[in-house]
Amino acid sequence: MTISVEEEISADFSFDYEKIAGDVIRYTIAHEKFPFEAEVNLLLTDDEGIRMMNKEFRGIDSPTDVLSFPMIHYEMAGDFSKLEADADNFNPDTGEVVLGDIILNTERVKRQAESFGHSERREFAFLIVHSMLHLFGYDHMTEEEASVMEQVQREILEEMQILR
Repeated sequence: MTISVEEEISADFSFDYEKIAGDVIRYTIAHEKFPFEAEVNLLLTDDEGIRMMNKEFRGIDSPTDVLSFPMIHYEMAGDFSKLEADADNFNPDTGEVVLGDIILNTERVKRQAESFGHSERREFAFLIVHSMLHLFGYDHMTEEEASVMEQVQREILEEMQILR
């Protein structure tokens, strides 16, 4: 498995964020029974960095907490049965499935943790789980989709003992 972490800004956390990111990504992959080796890229940025990406890629000129850029289209969330049919899903150099990119706003992690009354570590982990599920085709555009996604997020964080 390849997990690349890049910092556009200096991530000022009191916990080992690279370890937490790796643990959460690996656990989410195992939880969802993803059957292949995977590649995930994580970029840490700030309000301004994510605002620019949000504007460029989504046409929304404001910052957000996290952006997810899945590289695979799923007919149904978490259905990995057709991945092998498309060689473009695999990195030819490593044989790993390229799941996609996660862009995380560290300023929002800090503000939201304080606002929600839990640790920065918990907010950081939550946003990574949330993004990983997007990379697996989950979404929250409808009430039903949101309910399913929220349940899976809760399960993963509870199983990992990363609680509010």
